[in-house]
Amino acid sequence: MSDTSTRARRPFARGLSLAAPLRLGRPSDTWFKPALSVVVASAVPHLALLATGRLDLVMYTMAGSLCALYGHALPYARRARTVAGVVLSMSAGLATALVTASLTHSTAVLVAVGALLAAAQKVLCDATRIGPPGHVILTFVSSAALFAPQRLGQVPAHLALTLAAGAVAWLVCVGPALIRREGPERRAVARALEAAADCAADPGPRTRNGAAAAVHSAWQCLLVSGRPTPVRRSLERLVAHAEETLAVPPPDPDRLRARAALVRTRGPVPEPPPGPATADALYGIDAERAALRASGGRRAARRTLVRSLGPGSHLLPVAARTLIGCALAGYLCAALGVGRPYWAIVTAASLYQANVTLTWNRALQRTLGNLLGVLVFAAVLPLSRTGPLALVLCCLFFSFAAEALITRNYWLGSVAVTPMALLVLEFGGSHPAGELIGDRVLDTVLGALAGFLAATLVTNRRAAGRVERALEATARARTEAETAYAAPSAELDRARRALTASLVELREAGDTAAGEWWQRALPEQELLAAEQAGHRTLAATAQRLGPAARAPE
Repeated sequence: MSDTSTRARRPFARGLSLAAPLRLGRPSDTWFKPALSVVVASAVPHLALLATGRLDLVMYTMAGSLCALYGHALPYARRARTVAGVVLSMSAGLATALVTASLTHSTAVLVAVGALLAAAQKVLCDATRIGPPGHVILTFVSSAALFAPQRLGQVPAHLALTLAAGAVAWLVCVGPALIRREGPERRAVARALEAAADCAADPGPRTRNGAAAAVHSAWQCLLVSGRPTPVRRSLERLVAHAEETLAVPPPDPDRLRARAALVRTRGPVPEPPPGPATADALYGIDAERAALRASGGRRAARRTLVRSLGPGSHLLPVAARTLIGCALAGYLCAALGVGRPYWAIVTAASLYQANVTLTWNRALQRTLGNLLGVLVFAAVLPLSRTGPLALVLCCLFFSFAAEALITRNYWLGSVAVTPMALLVLEFGGSHPAGELIGDRVLDTVLGALAGFLAATLVTNRRAAGRVERALEATARARTEAETAYAAPSAELDRARRALTASLVELREAGDTAAGEWWQRALPEQELLAAEQAGHRTLAATAQRLGPAARAPE
């Protein structure tokens, strides 16, 4: 791009707020799913170890149990593969940590390996868009294992415990498919309808972009959901209806919300009113689904993943921040006499978000939550030491509380995560409370300071380049949609979905770059114009898809 405005330098992205990151939001509509899943997945191995008198092995089973936190927004067919991949990734990170811990007791080596693992886990989770809780759980397990006493001969048995607990977590995550097979698809479609209703009630760039993202997510959910069923066919028609309302807003948005409420229930899926986007030829989705499942589609997905990890990837600066920040935090704590500085590594790793502004927000949230969580741990410690069963129940309670609260705000969830993580140490034997609390406070403060310092020193000027690439991709997608205007409906529909995806990527790239420091100024006017033109094209092509054009061939 030749516009000289893109070469200007700006030192700061936006002011860093102290209050806004700490405000509580609305809980997620599915907060109870990961909360209940992790409790059930943890209770089975915890109680088994309690019955056999081997609670000292809880750390290894918990590594597998925590995999139950992943994949709850995915259709069950995709969720089964995703959670299995998380279990294997967790086991690989744990194996690396355990072998390293058994071969050396050098704190310098252990911190270096912990930082390398954290950076690798961060970039892989971002590249695969695994979703929350992302890399933090993987880093927590591998970092803790680095500083646990270990002999090389014990590693296979400990990994077997992790895999067994991971199998339980997989069953817990996939098991609900026997009761409500299309539950994740229903929720994704309901969100799309609700976002379309919000856009119709309050038109504007924010609601329009949010609705486009929700519709895109719903289409992606349906595409990877597996074999079409009557319920999924009805859901496809509803997503098509939601997309149509973005071009022609309905007079009564509450009807969209009413349909969304019905979709969330266990009853039949409501039928949308007849319209251009609800004829029988539904966006050529079957052809797209077949293309995704074909070998060519899988190869294309692998190439996309490899490119996202390549030398020019916008993810690499964040990986560098993670590596440097975690190493700095670990070495600072070790220099100050902390015997197991893994919590400093985890604190630093947990900060890194898409840009510096979001990283600052997370640093505030993590620090406040951990410090308050230490106070909660001090209060509950006497109760947990009344017996092994009390300790198990306390851990299960805080596991549930963490997932129940974290969607309101990260700091609120951290208030429960901190005592849970400290109580895990109690399974291996009692530790002096003052030492645990003092080390955790020091680790938290130093980890947050070192992590944020690395985020400010390691610049991410590739964020602006990502915006430029997204602008070019959006322009191409818009041209293809306009070219396909006179093409058969299925071809036009695929072009429309490609344009929607490019608009979602453009907004994400713009938001990420807007929160970065020390980079080229963004072409904000060009970005806004590209978004407006893209949405105009979507609206125009929606008008083209009339009942006559959409009739079955």
